[in-house]
Formats: sequence, C-alpha cells, structure tokens
Amino acid sequence: MNRFFLCAAVAPLVVLCMHAQAQPRHAHVHGQLKLDVAIDVRAITFHVDSPLDNIVGFERAPRTEAERKTAQQALAQLRSAGKLFTIDPAAGCALAQVDLDAPALGLGDAVPGQAQGHGDVEGNIVFECRSPVQARYIDVALFEAFPGVRQIDVQIAAPDGQFQRTLKRPSGRLTWGSK
Repeated sequence: MNRFFLCAAVAPLVVLCMHAQAQPRHAHVHGQLKLDVAIDVRAITFHVDSPLDNIVGFERAPRTEAERKTAQQALAQLRSAGKLFTIDPAAGCALAQVDLDAPALGLGDAVPGQAQGHGDVEGNIVFECRSPVQARYIDVALFEAFPGVRQIDVQIAAPDGQFQRTLKRPSGRLTWGSK
C-alpha cells in the first residue's frame, strides 16, 4: 500500500489517540482551547475541547434569560463552523457535520464525577474536501468569535507528518508541514 494513502487513512485515528493521551478531560485552563486537526484523503476533521467559560463566560447551566441567550448564540456560532474555520481553497472543502457535547448546556451526557462549576464544551467538526492534502493553511476565527479564548493549542495529523502549534491572539492562521 502506498505510504501516503496509509498515512492518510490513519490520520483520524492518530487524532483520536492524541486526544485520548492528552491531559485528563477535567484538567483545563481558562483562556486556552485545545484543537486537534486530522487531514486525510477525503476530509479535514477538527476536535475542539475548551472550558465552557471560554465560550460563554460561565461553566455551568445558564441561570438567567441573558445567560441562556448567550449560550444559544455561542452554540449557533459553533454549529456554523464554516465561519470559524476557513480552509485553504485549494483543498475544496465544505462543512459536512458538527457534533457538540456540553452537558452543562444540555448537549450530551453528564460526565460522572464532573466537578460542578467546571463545565467543558467539545465538538467534532468535519469538512468534506476534494483534495484536503492540498490545504496549506487554515484561518481559525475562534479568537474573534469567543473573546475568552486567548490561546489555542493545536495538534495536527497530516499525511506529511504530525505537528504541534500554538496560536495566540490575534494570530489565527494555522500552517504546517514543509511546503
């Protein structure tokens, strides 16, 4: 089997493994967001993991109408991931799927043993692409969308290797590889 296709087929699994080996799920730092990116032969997949405070300004179920509105707006922004991640047009990508998990906001199942007041939001976002390996950059608009995010720690699994990057305000351009 061609090495390229083998690497591309394994990339999503590598991201899942990287995510599983990362810090424990409950260990989070306000202002920091974790982003795993898998680039394979048909798609670019993002896994977002963030303290809920970064996204909505609190880490519990909304208590007021204003908090409910803030949470609804934040979830709508995450579901409109095509505005949050602008992939190099050479890859020919279109948003295909967004799955969100934020038990404090009523999405997904509560995590046993989850400390009260330390809610998280996680999301899996899939872009189907004509040629994802042609992507040379991704513009990440999470800083603009969510003022609580100050740093994004990124792990990338691509056919040409694995990469770690850190994005800090205001820079939202993610690049990788040697091309």
